[in-house]
Amino acid sequence: MAGILFIISAPSGSGKSTLVAQLRTLVAGLDFSISYTTRAPRGSEENGREYHFTTREEFERMIAAGDFLEWAEVFGNYYGTAVSALEHARVAGKDLLLDIDVQGAVQVMRKLPEAVSIFILPPSPQVLEMRLRNRSEAEQVTSETVIKSRLAEAKNELKQIWDYKYALVNDVLDQAVAEMRAIVLTERGVWDGVQGVAAGCRTDAASPRLRAALGTFER
Repeated sequence: MAGILFIISAPSGSGKSTLVAQLRTLVAGLDFSISYTTRAPRGSEENGREYHFTTREEFERMIAAGDFLEWAEVFGNYYGTAVSALEHARVAGKDLLLDIDVQGAVQVMRKLPEAVSIFILPPSPQVLEMRLRNRSEAEQVTSETVIKSRLAEAKNELKQIWDYKYALVNDVLDQAVAEMRAIVLTERGVWDGVQGVAAGCRTDAASPRLRAALGTFER
């Protein structure tokens, strides 16, 4: 079965990109939508690989033309998913992964309620701050203002977690990858002994692990 749209969201620094990359090596038939953004490339990022980097003027022209399935302004930069990504995946007979923020995810879920939404969260704000600082050091761009802003935004984004069908805690990488794989296979209707794992990640189940992680952000 092809044509499933998977929406994946997470606070900045939650390790979402690493999880998605590993998932794609384990599960065939997944197309990945490369978002458009007006922010500058970081580190070794290349245009057309991590993002389609563009100007604010061109991005706003695309908004006016209705070229985006969703778009949002985050930390002063535009991010968006082109409508054409859905058609490309359909023609290729693949499911589509959308790596998008909460603002964009809400837009897509309203337009396409059949989409499968997955929220990834870090185990605690302390771990998230550590990851943000490590990333800033690797990119040689350290800004206390940016880090504090992203920590505050993470708390706001977590308030939307119950709008998602699934949620998983990215504390142990291999376990988080296994949970994402289980979700994809379950939604495809593939019996691979993973349905119980996927069921444990449903937000309506609200596992103790999920509630414990959320609780650390409420202190």
